[in-house]
Amino acid sequence: MASKFFFLLISSFAIMKMATAGDPNILSDFIVPPNVTVDGNFFTFTGMRSLVGAGPPTAGLKVLKASLAEFPALNGQSVSIAVLEFPAGTTNPPHTHPRSAELLFLVDGTLQVGFVDTTNKLFTQTLQTGDTFVFPKGLVHFQYNVDPKAPALAISAFGSANAGLVSIPNTLFNTSIDNNVLALSFKTDVATIQHLKAGLAPKS
Repeated sequence: MASKFFFLLISSFAIMKMATAGDPNILSDFIVPPNVTVDGNFFTFTGMRSLVGAGPPTAGLKVLKASLAEFPALNGQSVSIAVLEFPAGTTNPPHTHPRSAELLFLVDGTLQVGFVDTTNKLFTQTLQTGDTFVFPKGLVHFQYNVDPKAPALAISAFGSANAGLVSIPNTLFNTSIDNNVLALSFKTDVATIQHLKAGLAPKS
């Protein structure tokens, strides 16, 4: 009986560990990659300087990130940020961040935002300059600059150095999921699925 109890306990712990999506704790102040000199430069990210004095983008959403991939000093720190530039009438399509919530601060313009919870309830809001909105961890969400003339600028903060990004349109229609599976899932036909895939295919 005792051995069965411990087996169940260990199994439950393993399941909980697998279900935990987030950054692991570290046992030092920071993590330094091999052969890297640690000084003030290591803890400085300059990739956002291109925003200073630049005009708004004119073709599609532009995202500048300071995450683990771009900024190695974030390793183990459980933080990252992104700057999102929305030309008039553009959207950040439905997506999820599996390892972090997202806290969005609207610097300029207006932005329609929303997310869907696990009961399929939609929560939306139209943000004004200076507003902050939180997208809970792992839930499908979007942002849309509905203004046909003015751009919008937002800063997003994440509680992970590598929040991850799962784009719903690309995941469904720009991968190798069988057309028949998608047609049955969306109660449509294969021709419609092929049309959607063609629209999302990378431009050469």
